[in-house]
Amino acid sequence: MSDATPKPTQLADGAELESFVDRYDVALVEFYTVGCPKCQAMEPVLGNVARSTAVPIGMLNPGDDLGLVDRFDIESVPSLLLFRDGEPVARLADGFVGGDELVDFLAEHAPGAVDADA
Repeated sequence: MSDATPKPTQLADGAELESFVDRYDVALVEFYTVGCPKCQAMEPVLGNVARSTAVPIGMLNPGDDLGLVDRFDIESVPSLLLFRDGEPVARLADGFVGGDELVDFLAEHAPGAVDADA
C-alpha cells in the first residue's frame, strides 16, 4: 500500500503500533521520549521525510508501554525502526539523523518507497 500519511502519525501504544505497521507494506516508526532534545529535533525532519517519500511514519513513546522497550530492544532514543510486512527489518539508533541521511537509509532498505529525485 502506498498511501503514506502526509505527516507522522502519533501512536499511543503497542496496539496502535501493530495496527499502523500492519496497514502498510513498509513503515518507519520513531521511538522517542518526552523531554528528549534530540527527539524533539527529529520532529520536523520526520515531517519533511513523510511529505517527500511514500513511507508512512509513526511516532511512539515507549515509556507509555514499557513492554515495547524489551520487545523492540530500544536502548536509546530517538530510535528509528523500519518495518516491512509488520516486522522490523532495519534500525537507526544514532541519535539525531538529518533528512538526507534518513532518506538514504530508507532508499537502502525500502527503495521502492523513495523517489530517486526526493
